[in-house]
Amino acid sequence: MLFFLLVLITLIIFMGIDLIWLGVVGRPLYQKYLGTFLKKDVNWMAAIAFYLLFIIGIVYFVVAPAVENSSILEGFLRGGFFGLLMYATYDLTNLATLKDWPVEITLIDLVWGTLLGALTSGLSVLVGVWLLS
Repeated sequence: MLFFLLVLITLIIFMGIDLIWLGVVGRPLYQKYLGTFLKKDVNWMAAIAFYLLFIIGIVYFVVAPAVENSSILEGFLRGGFFGLLMYATYDLTNLATLKDWPVEITLIDLVWGTLLGALTSGLSVLVGVWLLS
C-alpha cells in the first residue's frame, strides 16, 4: 500500500513541476529547435505511458528506498541521476540516429531531466517521510 501512496505523491509532484516546464519555460525552446519535428496533436497514449513508466521507475528505484532510509538527500541525489539516465536515453539516441537533431535540445533536456528527477524525488521523499513519522 505504501508503494501506491508513493506513486500517487510522486505523480502529483512530477506533473506539477513538468507542466510548468512544458507549458511555460520549455515550450518556446522546443518550438525554436524542434518546430519541424513537432506534431500538432499530442499522442496522449504515448505521453501517459512515458509518465507512468517514469513515475513507477523513480518510485521503485529512488523514492521508496530513500523513504525507507529517511534520507531526503538520497532522494535528491539518486533522483537526479535517474532523471539524467532517463532523459539521456531519449536525447542521446535521437542525437545518434536522427538527422538534424539539435545538440542544444539534448543538453537542455539532460539538465532538465536531472533537475526534474532530483526535485520530484527529493520532494516525494520529504512528503513520504513526513507521512510516515
